[in-house]
Amino acid sequence: MITPDLFLQVANPQGDPSLVVFVIGTVVKMVAIFTIYMVGVAYTTFAERRVSAWIQDRHGPNRVGPQGILQVAADGIKNIMKEETYPNFASKAIFILAPGLVFVPAMITWAVIPFGSPLPTPWGRIDLVVADLPVGFLFTLAISSIGVYGIVLAGWSSNNKYALLGGLRASAQMVSYEIAMGMSTVCVLLLAGNVSLNQVVAQQSQMGWNAFLLTVAAFVFLISAFAETNRVPFDLPEAESELIAGYHTEYSAMKFSMFPIAEYANMITASALMATLFFGGWDIPFTQWDNAGPWTVLKSVLTFGAFASKVLFFIFFYIWIRWTLPRFRYDQLMSLGWKLLLPMTLIYVVIVATAVLALDMAGVTRGPLFGGALFAINVVLMGVILFILDRGRLISPAHSRLDASGVDQLRSVSRDRIKLARKGT
Repeated sequence: MITPDLFLQVANPQGDPSLVVFVIGTVVKMVAIFTIYMVGVAYTTFAERRVSAWIQDRHGPNRVGPQGILQVAADGIKNIMKEETYPNFASKAIFILAPGLVFVPAMITWAVIPFGSPLPTPWGRIDLVVADLPVGFLFTLAISSIGVYGIVLAGWSSNNKYALLGGLRASAQMVSYEIAMGMSTVCVLLLAGNVSLNQVVAQQSQMGWNAFLLTVAAFVFLISAFAETNRVPFDLPEAESELIAGYHTEYSAMKFSMFPIAEYANMITASALMATLFFGGWDIPFTQWDNAGPWTVLKSVLTFGAFASKVLFFIFFYIWIRWTLPRFRYDQLMSLGWKLLLPMTLIYVVIVATAVLALDMAGVTRGPLFGGALFAINVVLMGVILFILDRGRLISPAHSRLDASGVDQLRSVSRDRIKLARKGT
């Protein structure tokens, strides 16, 4: 039997846990994070229904439990109890496997995201991250890209033309925006000098949030995250008015539920990545107290609260956008990804790399002055993008190809037709 005294004996004096403590601590973190994550995913669906009701001036779910908080449990039980159906000509093995291929990558991605400062224990220091991989950021990009296989296989194995079209749309969309998302994060790695997410958080605690130092990259990452999670205004793979329900048209019961669960799980993961890469992660703003030892339980609790607050903000932002903006057309979607975001990120990487190299050669240390210079560069670039280059002309063919004189000519033709119609009557 393993006792706390045994832990104390095998812990080394540097504060790092022993192998036994490390393994048990990792298992505890896995169970805790999985539980919190799944409960969070379930209640994100409830939050979306309540926020949408608030936006549309109605009540939303409020019958099951106090203020409707048990509606999630009722929906889960209903889906578990429902009968599952299978299409006659579906590829059954792949049809059953596809929901798992969508769901599992959304869960694994959380393994490398730090959610608080190290927790001191009598048996050693426990890092509040399930797996502090030295290539943590590359791990998130690699694992998150696997989800597209589940979506494509779900559409193909259903032997349904609407599901197949939804799967093809999803694959094209996710591959297109993965490139822009990956390129936008290259700038983060240039500043951090490391692909460890803990190092990214540490860099922001010294220089300031990357949302201000790399504003263009944060802007591109946010847009790409909406496209990667198939959320409005990029929900083309699930366009109900065109494709019934998209790639999961033929699914029912709990297998169907795994697709929206994976969508909300990806939404939470994208929110956590946005908070970590561009908004300081678990770092508490306007203070250095939480960035260095000695580590305490109070620091761990407060930093976890700061991280959770940032993630919840972006979840609300996802929901808010869904009930505010209309859907893009498919040509607009692809044009935005390939003709605008990709060239913009390539040019931006060159600009940031040049600026970082120039500041390093000038002897500017990584601190407030370094961050201030990058902030000034990004203010200029965002001004150029929003007020000079944009003006409704970048998302082709979303804009009108007519100039002001052409619009006036069409209006005059319309007025003449109205006059002729009135004379005829």
